[in-house]
Amino acid sequence: MGRKKKLAKLRGKIRRSLRRHIRDLGFDHSKASQIEPRKDSKDALRSLHRLQRSQRLQDERSFIKSNLAKLLPSFASGQDVEPGAISPRLELVKSDTVESDLFRLASLTWSVPVSHGYGRRMRFLVWDQSNHKLMGIFALGDPVFNLTARDQYVGWNVADRRERLVDVMDAYVLGAVPPYNMLLGGKVVSCLLRSREIRDHFTRRYRHTQGIISGEEKAASLVMITTSSALGKSAVYDRLKLNGTLYFEPVGFTQGWGHFHIPDRLFDDIRQYLALNNHPYASNHDFGKGPNWRLRAVRAGIELAGLDGGLLRHGIKREVYVCNLATNARDILNGNSRRPNYAGLQSVKEISEMAVARWVLGRARTRPEYTEWSRERVRELLDYRKNGDASLLRAPSQYSMLPAPSPEIRPPLAPTVNLELPGYGEPNRVETADTVRREHHLRPTAHR
Repeated sequence: MGRKKKLAKLRGKIRRSLRRHIRDLGFDHSKASQIEPRKDSKDALRSLHRLQRSQRLQDERSFIKSNLAKLLPSFASGQDVEPGAISPRLELVKSDTVESDLFRLASLTWSVPVSHGYGRRMRFLVWDQSNHKLMGIFALGDPVFNLTARDQYVGWNVADRRERLVDVMDAYVLGAVPPYNMLLGGKVVSCLLRSREIRDHFTRRYRHTQGIISGEEKAASLVMITTSSALGKSAVYDRLKLNGTLYFEPVGFTQGWGHFHIPDRLFDDIRQYLALNNHPYASNHDFGKGPNWRLRAVRAGIELAGLDGGLLRHGIKREVYVCNLATNARDILNGNSRRPNYAGLQSVKEISEMAVARWVLGRARTRPEYTEWSRERVRELLDYRKNGDASLLRAPSQYSMLPAPSPEIRPPLAPTVNLELPGYGEPNRVETADTVRREHHLRPTAHR
């Protein structure tokens, strides 16, 4: 088949596949240049991710089959949980360990697929010391460079952001697993981000870092963590306050751009189409060649195929939150102060005791259904044939992975467009799984 025929055939396939996929997901495509959810309820927004979740579970079938039996005992049944005795403990996850397999498996229970993160990364398991069962997970990674809500909150200009983004991390996975999520465990786990232990873990690993592109050594201090909701406004992060301290502050919404609704198979066709057109984005994913290669490749491909790039605006606006570990976080990030003030930063134990008393005990009294949960139901959550049925468990989205995943933002592709790629904080991020490292991403260097 000649090149022109290949191009025409592939062009038609991309156009048909994208339109059909958008319709199957449940988006309204009555307007040629944009899509939007038909309904804005959380169940409706969750359903928009069902095909992506099903595909993720299919891709992970071999891993699940090989590891589920040995990892399932780490999950609690309702009868294992004594609410008044819950005592969270953090464990930093190392790569290629049983703990990393457990983190991976737990993240697959989320009703919205989670990100793998990128750049600097720290993953944590949250254990309940009272029964030695997994309570939740969270992961911190490099924040995206452009995030309007965050940047306006901080008061950043481009130069300040480039210099001091090193002091910010993003919670791209964050939440509780069943049955703890039924006891508002997502709130408990979220509060642990603002702890001395998290600050100290960051300091040990990233205090001396070096820019991958610039080569400059930077003394990083973790003063702020960002995250975003996966399903609109968050019921977990809002009014998350203990003893007068606000743990997460809402700072705005993303604009509803992203590529989670572009499946991998369609993306492969788009790359092939770009390659046949000798377009640089067909393989332009090496580090340093752009802040968000996948998004740019998708946009370039669908526009070459005669579709509007506005189809990447899915319309799901995610609320952005900041967690200030330092009381003078904004002064640090603006360059008005040099030494972070961590006064009042408490330990995991201190935070947990307040959080359990504030949220868990009351929920256990009024909603005893958690006692009926069996760890065997985790098998159902991981069965791709059930397609992430929300009736099995609504609570993973109660809380990352979000997602979100951290919100994901990219510089504008056109002067009038600011493309914000939301990710997942509740339960976690999707888009960030496919992004490449940006200039501000760092690698640790030897301590001097």
